[in-house]
Amino acid sequence: MSADTKVPLAAPVGPPGGAVTWPRRSGAVPPLASGFVARPESASGLTEMLIPGAEVALVPARGAKVPGAPRSPDWAASRGKTQLAIHHAESLWESRDLDLLVWVTATSRDSIVCAYAAAAAAATGIDPAGDAETIAARFLGWLAETGKRWLVVLDDLNVPSDVEGLWPVGKTGRTMVTTAEPAGAFGRPQLLEFPVTGLSRREALGYLLGRLTDDRGQRTGAIDLVDLLGGEPLALGQASAVLDSSALSCREYVDHFGRKRAQLAASLPGRPAAAAVSWTLCVEQAYRLLPRGPVQPLLIMAAVLDGHRIPGAIFTSQATRAYASRAAPAPVSSDDSWACVSSLQRSGMLTIDDAVASIVRMHPSVQAAVRAAASRDLLDRAALAAADALLEVWPADDQVGWLADSLRDCALSVIAVAGDQLWAGTSYRLLFRAAQSMEAAHLTTCAAAHWNNVAAASERYLGADHPDALEAGDHLASAFLAAGRALEALPWFRRVLADRVRVLGAEHPATIEFEVRLGRALLAADRSGEAVALFERVASERARLLGPAHPESLDARDALAEAYCAAGRTVDGIRHYQRTLSEREKGQGKSHPATLATCEKLASAYLTAGRIKEAVPAYKRVALGRERALGPDHPETIAARSRLAAAYQSAGRMAIAVQLHEQTCSDSERVLGVDHVDTLTRRVHLAYAYYAVGRIGDAVAVLRDTAQRCELVLPHDHQLAQTVRESLANIAGS
Repeated sequence: MSADTKVPLAAPVGPPGGAVTWPRRSGAVPPLASGFVARPESASGLTEMLIPGAEVALVPARGAKVPGAPRSPDWAASRGKTQLAIHHAESLWESRDLDLLVWVTATSRDSIVCAYAAAAAAATGIDPAGDAETIAARFLGWLAETGKRWLVVLDDLNVPSDVEGLWPVGKTGRTMVTTAEPAGAFGRPQLLEFPVTGLSRREALGYLLGRLTDDRGQRTGAIDLVDLLGGEPLALGQASAVLDSSALSCREYVDHFGRKRAQLAASLPGRPAAAAVSWTLCVEQAYRLLPRGPVQPLLIMAAVLDGHRIPGAIFTSQATRAYASRAAPAPVSSDDSWACVSSLQRSGMLTIDDAVASIVRMHPSVQAAVRAAASRDLLDRAALAAADALLEVWPADDQVGWLADSLRDCALSVIAVAGDQLWAGTSYRLLFRAAQSMEAAHLTTCAAAHWNNVAAASERYLGADHPDALEAGDHLASAFLAAGRALEALPWFRRVLADRVRVLGAEHPATIEFEVRLGRALLAADRSGEAVALFERVASERARLLGPAHPESLDARDALAEAYCAAGRTVDGIRHYQRTLSEREKGQGKSHPATLATCEKLASAYLTAGRIKEAVPAYKRVALGRERALGPDHPETIAARSRLAAAYQSAGRMAIAVQLHEQTCSDSERVLGVDHVDTLTRRVHLAYAYYAVGRIGDAVAVLRDTAQRCELVLPHDHQLAQTVRESLANIAGS
C-alpha cells in the first residue's frame, strides 16, 4: 500500500512505463498431436461459431459424465476436444485475427486465477505480484472494455464453480471451453454448445495412413482397424503409436485387439470403448520396448501427477530412481529412467513436449484408467515417491511462472491421491511446499484455506509441540492476516505465541519477534488497546535485554508509537516517535532508511494532530533523503514527494502543492505506468488540488479520465474506483 493516500491500494501493477507490444500470447498452448487431422467433416462449423463476442463449449457428443462426479476412465468423453481447441486457437493466431491469445489449463480455480494474473501482465504490462484474485478481476474488467481482439481458452474445465466470477466476456473477444460437462452446467445461456464426435471414417483412415508411412505393409487391414476403433481419437492415437513402434500390421493389431477385448469382457460391462482396450495394448508394447525397465512404477507415478504438465525432471530425480529401482533388477540411473518415459511415449501412453523443457503430458482418461487398475499399495508407493521427487526438484526460490504452476498442480494431484498416507513419513512436507507456492503466487484465499487444513492435520499427526506443527500454525496466522481475515488470525497468533513461550521461553528472540507480529495483527483487527499493552511490554523487554538504543528496541518503540496513534493517543505516539528518531540519528545516522522511515511516521502523526508546521519540514526531509539515497525516479522517492505535496496542501500552500502533485503524477505515469493504482490515486489527489484552487474544469477532466482507467483495470467495487465515481459526481454532477 502506498502511504501517500488513505485509500487502500492494490499491489503494484506495472513495470516502468507499462509498455506493451502487440500481438501477445499468454499461457503455454500444448502442441498438436503427431499426424493431427483438422477434421473438416466431423468438426465442421466450429470456425463459424467462433466469432467476436462468442462463447463456445466443446463437449463430448455422448457419454458426458454426470456433473460434479469424480473423474474416472471416461472414454466416451475423450473426443479430442483439446486438440480441436489448439488447432482453432493457433489458426486464429496465424491468420492474425487475434491481438491476444490466452491459454488456461482450467483444472482448478487457482490455476485459472494464476493464468489470468500472467495474462494481465502480458496484456497490460502490469506486475502480477499483487493479490492474484484482485489482478484476475482487473484483467476480466480489461477484457470487457478493450478494443483488442482476444481469445481465452479454458481447457479441461470440469468444475463449474471453479470459474464462478471468472468468466471472460467482451464484445471483441472469444471464449472457448473444453469440458466433459454439458454447457448448461455453467449457467450461461449465451454459451453455445459444440458437440464433438469421433473422427469420420475418411478422417480416421487419413490419420492412420499418415502415421504409417515407413512400412506400407503395415497398412494391410487399415480399413478394418478404423472401423474397429470407431473414430475414437484417443484409441486411434494409441493404436498408431503401437504400430509405429512395432512390426505389426493393422490386420495383426486387429487380431490382438479382439483377443484383448475378449479377455477384458468380464471386467468391462457392455461394449467397452475402443480406448478402454487400446491403452492396455500400449502398456504391453512399453514392456516389449524396454523389457527390463521400470515401466510399471513410472507409469503409475505419471498417473498420480497432474497430466496436463509434468516437469520431466521429476522422472530423473533421485527419489524417483530409488522408487523405480525397487522394481528393477539393477539400480536405475537417470538415463534408464528417462528411457522408460520415452518408451511410454513411443507406445502411446504419454507425450513429451521437448519445446517446453521436456514437459510430460498424459491424457486424464488414461491416468484414471491406470489408477483404477493399480492396487492401493502401488498407488500409495507411487504417490509418496512422487511427493519426495517434487520436494527434491522444487527450486528454493519459488518464482512465479509455468514451472511453479506445474509443480504446484502436480503437488495438489499427489496430495489428493495420497491423502493421509503423506503423514506416515516425511512426505507431508509437500503440503507445506504447496502452500508456500500458493503464497508466492499471491493466491491468498487458497493459501489460507490450505494452511487451515495443514495446521489441523499437523497437530493431529505430529502433535501440538512438533516444530512443523508450530510452523504450520505460524503460517496459518500469517495467511489469515494476508487474506484480510485478521479476526480469524488472532486466535492462531495467540496460540503460536503461547507455544513459543512454552517451548522456547518468553525471552527467546523468536518469541519476542512473534509478539510484534501479534501486535500488528491486533492493529489490523482494530484491537488498538490490546496492541498498546502488548507493545508496551515488548518495548520494555527489548530495552532490558538488548539496550534502549539497539535497532530492535527502536523498532519495538516505533511499533508502540504506531499503536498509540491507532488508539487515538497521538500525543503519546508523537513523543515516542520523537525519542526513537533522536536515538536512530545518533546510532544509525540521519540518512539511514530506518531513520527516514521513523521521520515519515512522525510527520504523519504531526499531520493527524494538526501540527502542520512541523509535518511539512519532516516530510520534506524524507523526500530529500529518499532522493539522495534512491534517486529521483525511485517509487519510494515519488511516494515521498506525493506525501509532501499533500502536507503543503494541508498547510494552505497551494501553489507549491499543485506543482508537486503535477510532478508526482507525471513521474508516476513515466515510472510506474498510467494504469498503476498509485498513479491513479495521485491523479485523484491532483484533481482535488485543482478543485481547491478553483480549476474546476481541470479537476473534472482529470477525474473523468481516471474514472475510465479505473473501470478498465480495477474491480467495480474497488474503493479507489468508488471514490473516483463519487468525487466526479460531487464535482461535476455526473
